[in-house]
Amino acid sequence: MASHYAFSQVTPQLERLASLSMTNNNIVPELYTEHNVFCGLRDINGKGVLTGLTDVSEIVSKKEENGELVPCEGELYYRGININDIIDGFMSEKRFGFEEVVYLLLFGKLPDKNELEEFNSLISDYRQLPSSFVRDIVMKSPSEDIMNTMARSVLTLYAYDDNPNDLSIPNVLRQSLELIALFPMLAVYSYQAKRYYIDNKGLIIHQPHKNLSVAENILHLLREDSRYSELEARVLDLALVLHAEHGGGNNSTFTMHVVTSSGTDTYSAVAASLSSLKGPKHGGANLKVVEMFDDLKAKVKNWEDEEELCNYLDSLLNKEGFDKSGLIYGMGHAVYSVSDPRSRAFKGYVEKLAIEKGMEKEFKLYATVERLAAECIAKKRRIYKGVSANIDFYSGFCYTMLGLPAELYTPLFATARIAGWSAHRIEELIVGKKIIRPAYLNVQPRTEYVSLKDR
Repeated sequence: MASHYAFSQVTPQLERLASLSMTNNNIVPELYTEHNVFCGLRDINGKGVLTGLTDVSEIVSKKEENGELVPCEGELYYRGININDIIDGFMSEKRFGFEEVVYLLLFGKLPDKNELEEFNSLISDYRQLPSSFVRDIVMKSPSEDIMNTMARSVLTLYAYDDNPNDLSIPNVLRQSLELIALFPMLAVYSYQAKRYYIDNKGLIIHQPHKNLSVAENILHLLREDSRYSELEARVLDLALVLHAEHGGGNNSTFTMHVVTSSGTDTYSAVAASLSSLKGPKHGGANLKVVEMFDDLKAKVKNWEDEEELCNYLDSLLNKEGFDKSGLIYGMGHAVYSVSDPRSRAFKGYVEKLAIEKGMEKEFKLYATVERLAAECIAKKRRIYKGVSANIDFYSGFCYTMLGLPAELYTPLFATARIAGWSAHRIEELIVGKKIIRPAYLNVQPRTEYVSLKDR
């Protein structure tokens, strides 16, 4: 018998019921101040509330001078090592760095040559999905959103694991390494299923190569001819390195700590972090940057006219232009103010890629907007601590030059961040003693129960 309602239909009845939820809410902004509640786990100055300890990575945005904390050039450390030194190390030796960074994050030390070779071989061996998994799981019920397909695939892998609930560190490490190895395949295959079944385009499924790096395999799996330049692969590898980890306080990593503290399995914890990263306030910002620049290019006639560019940026801040959000996407960060070290490290290589692709004019536009946007925001918002471009400002442009589809921007973020999530999960299992359970203050006034006949 057919259902009397459409599965995704929002009926007038649901609209009415939703209005009850909205109107019967007693929480007003003033209550947060009155009860000293840190909304979003941030204090009145925007500083994150300290909720845990970690030695996986460190973010530095302020330094002490004369007894006071003052904003400084941003710094990022993986296991105590400055990210710039890590990048200089593998770039100067013309090596791919993501695998080395994964090793560092998981084990707390840099690998020597033999350890790195052994680790690369191990990751390569894990690049194999269960038999018929692509056909039976990925290709069935493809989604418009690749992150949803990836989350479903990760949860389904639980059923293929003979020891899914074993929380011993060797077993969780095994699960983590398998997921790190499989994420590029899950992301690209999920996209190819969407491309074929929803977009009505050709189906391309390549097997991964054992002797390629993660970055090379992504380009190989995605492109019909599997061809790519050395610079393309190295810039993508750098993007993975810079997205691999960013402290325990970002939303998806904190989600990993919270869910892990409950004692659940690895697949459920990773799916939860994927769901967090999917949110546009967290993982989708680089796509918004690209869309914003597409809008800018359509409305600004002369890209070299700084007055015209400033007028466009002011329209964004005044909630008149683009999506009327009042935001200049890619500018500003919850922690960094003077500069985002990831953006600084990335910018020069993005410029090199722009030269290779013949897109110097577009890169110059991005660089100009980066400078003007900081000035416009500081003037309009009266921000004196400084505002700078974050990693999302240039990563979307980079992915565009690489020919990566927009649907894969956030999944590629996840493909990198699974390294940091795994390190934090293992850390929580080793040192976490209690389930993470913050307090919420109830502000609903007490009221009497009224019998049904008297309502």
